[in-house]
Amino acid sequence: MDKETERLTMASDTNARYLAGDIEKHQELFGEAFNSGDVDAVNAMYTEDAVGVWDPGRPLAGQARRDKVKDFMSYGPTVEAEVLQSIVNGDTAMLVVKWSMETTSPEGKPEHLEGTAIDVLHRGEDGNWRYVIDNPYGASGPYGAEG
Repeated sequence: MDKETERLTMASDTNARYLAGDIEKHQELFGEAFNSGDVDAVNAMYTEDAVGVWDPGRPLAGQARRDKVKDFMSYGPTVEAEVLQSIVNGDTAMLVVKWSMETTSPEGKPEHLEGTAIDVLHRGEDGNWRYVIDNPYGASGPYGAEG
């Protein structure tokens, strides 16, 4: 095994502790990964082609989403969240999550964010739930892609 493959395997093993086969544990583990500041662990909680709306009304997918997570987490955010509703249909789940976050703006000023998310998750072949759509502003708007 080459060094890069070994590094990725070790990272994925480390990140596996944040993956949940129980949808009721997913949000708690996401909070732990997020609040730890571990960008790789957070990104491991998404499907490869997941869409994230880290800026209201501006969905990103693939590498653009992963890069946005890395950039956003560089400001040291912490999150608290409560699942208000969970609906599961086979290997698909929808969560409605009330959240609040403390972070620092790009200008270095303290910033408080909050909203009600609508998230869609998929249970993969490994039995773990991952985001397909992560829309933190889902129920709190703006709703259009133009913001």
